[in-house]
Amino acid sequence: MNKTGLALFTGLSVILISSQPQAGLSDLLGDVFKGATTEETPASVQTDTARPSDSEMVAGLKEALNKGTQYAVSNLGKDGGFLNNDLVRIPMPKSLSWVEKTLRTLRQDRLADEFVASMNHAAEQAVPEAAAIFGDAIQNMTLEDARGILTGPDDAATQFFRRTTSDALTAKMRPIVEQATSRTGVTANYKSMTEKAGGLTSLLSSDSTDLDGYVTEKTLDGLFLMVAEEEKRIRENPLARSSDLLQKVFGAFQ
Repeated sequence: MNKTGLALFTGLSVILISSQPQAGLSDLLGDVFKGATTEETPASVQTDTARPSDSEMVAGLKEALNKGTQYAVSNLGKDGGFLNNDLVRIPMPKSLSWVEKTLRTLRQDRLADEFVASMNHAAEQAVPEAAAIFGDAIQNMTLEDARGILTGPDDAATQFFRRTTSDALTAKMRPIVEQATSRTGVTANYKSMTEKAGGLTSLLSSDSTDLDGYVTEKTLDGLFLMVAEEEKRIRENPLARSSDLLQKVFGAFQ
């Protein structure tokens, strides 16, 4: 090639190179090294490092259960906590449904309403006693318990509480309910209500008049229901996971 041709070739090469986009080299290098980068950090390694350890699993679940039980106790253990909540409001016992019907037919709704209100207020006063028992159950939770709850259905934690705390809660709360029913006038309201309803009250079984047992049972049902509501919220809604640990543990088991 003569000098004129060499100069022309060199000039064209400079023009072509300078006209390429500046990102071209980085794009090219990125394509070259892309495979190597992917091979060095496989997805399985990334997933394993994000999975919670056994200790994190137990700690995260305990944090969630403490949150759920505190939510239940604080919301139910206050004036109107049961009475103003349609999900847990304690109704007239089924065995006394005819008494309620009779009273409302006689336009004595006030007697029926006062009786229902007194039962619900008794439950509200008994609820705070559940906090310590729930706390003991949470502290005694094993790794096996934690795995079963995290991999179980939406109410697995509630089932755990029913299994491990029902007897202790009943034993602890029944005496409180008995005191509360006396203070709130359940027995007096029951007597006034049944007297007004008529002589058929003599046909009531002894079970139907165990009002303290009925209120205790419904109090526990309300507690477990509220715990289940909060448990479901934490499982389904990432925004309800108020700490990094909750996000890590429950995110891994979605």
